[in-house]
Amino acid sequence: MSIRLYCDEDSMRHALVAALRSRGIDITTAFEDNMVDRADGEHLEHATQQGRVLFSFNRGDFFQLHTEYLTHGKTHAGIILANQQQYALGDLMRRILRLSAARSPEEMRNHIEFLSAWG
Repeated sequence: MSIRLYCDEDSMRHALVAALRSRGIDITTAFEDNMVDRADGEHLEHATQQGRVLFSFNRGDFFQLHTEYLTHGKTHAGIILANQQQYALGDLMRRILRLSAARSPEEMRNHIEFLSAWG
């Protein structure tokens, strides 16, 4: 079983979501789930409740949330982080596809991945 993704407000570019869906990735967005204008912690909690790995360009805040979760014994379904202006759409998609093919939902649980490592 491959990972399922949830894109927060920073990462829910329509072209990326459409490209990943066309390649079989189960993905939803903050807009589709009525989660626009919510706090980062609410996005992570929502993604976790849905069994989805959160994808965001908001590296600092979600890295801090990841640390807080682990410190307090809370679990999350996983986090994927990328630099916002670093990748063209095709490169972003390829990196997410590589990661998705290599990591199971179990391997992503309480884990954080940086797309820079998947080039």
